[in-house]
Amino acid sequence: GGYTVQVGSTGNLGLSIGIMSAALGFRVIVHMSADAKQWKKDLLRSKGVEVIEYADDYSRAVEEGRKRSEADPTSYFVDDEKSVTLFLGYAVAAKRLDAQLKEKGIAVDEAHPLIVYVPAGVGGAPGGVCYGLKRLYGDNVHCFFVEPTQCPSVLLGMATQKFEQANVRDYGLSGKTEADGLACASTSSFVTRIMSNLVSGECTVSDAKLYDFLRLLVETEGERIEPSSCAAFIGPVHLESTEAGKGYLAKQGLTADVMKNATQICWATGGRLVPDEVWKEYLVKVVK
Repeated sequence: GGYTVQVGSTGNLGLSIGIMSAALGFRVIVHMSADAKQWKKDLLRSKGVEVIEYADDYSRAVEEGRKRSEADPTSYFVDDEKSVTLFLGYAVAAKRLDAQLKEKGIAVDEAHPLIVYVPAGVGGAPGGVCYGLKRLYGDNVHCFFVEPTQCPSVLLGMATQKFEQANVRDYGLSGKTEADGLACASTSSFVTRIMSNLVSGECTVSDAKLYDFLRLLVETEGERIEPSSCAAFIGPVHLESTEAGKGYLAKQGLTADVMKNATQICWATGGRLVPDEVWKEYLVKVVK
């Protein structure tokens, strides 16, 4: 109780760090950007977590959180933009996925490629997941990041080679999105530099599609995941129907015969803690 854990977040990182740290007995401060959903702030406060809200975006919340933590020798800041430890923690997911695939008898090799689509915000989680998968499977895995059309910070950071210096608003984009977990106007300097040589590609998804995918998943599979997570479902659509996607498949030798034996995974994160009243809103929400 004499030590503090702090984190900057638009949503789920704050939830996980906040709830865990409070359960362990630490004092916890979560710095939440304006994009964070109210129910997430309420849930954290119900667990005894101090939530500081900012009118600005994710980058400001992280900056302020880091500054406050550095001024306190008894505080540790969980830094999604720069933490090697957190990045490697995300990478562990690859080993867990490997065990699940083996349990189901699913091979990953040249004749049975693995294609993974991961929603991206600041880049930490998808970067770590991708890094772990590439370490395990090498060229037999193809990782794609998916971001909101109005907030593709990782895409812009890597495409311009300005990395963390690129802000989506500098390119005429609003940075506003229903995908609160992906609402990061600038990307991680650390992760994007590593991912430039590892990620297979990037694509974007409109907010309207997020809710279409959410409803379709509930109808067909009975699974509930957050709108942010639903971004991943546009990945297979883009890969097999756009000129850029078809070009990638041809270049990599991923012919129709090979793709028949491919395993495609849409990475779903978040949804278990969403209150019922919020789910009711999600299921009827229409975004123009």
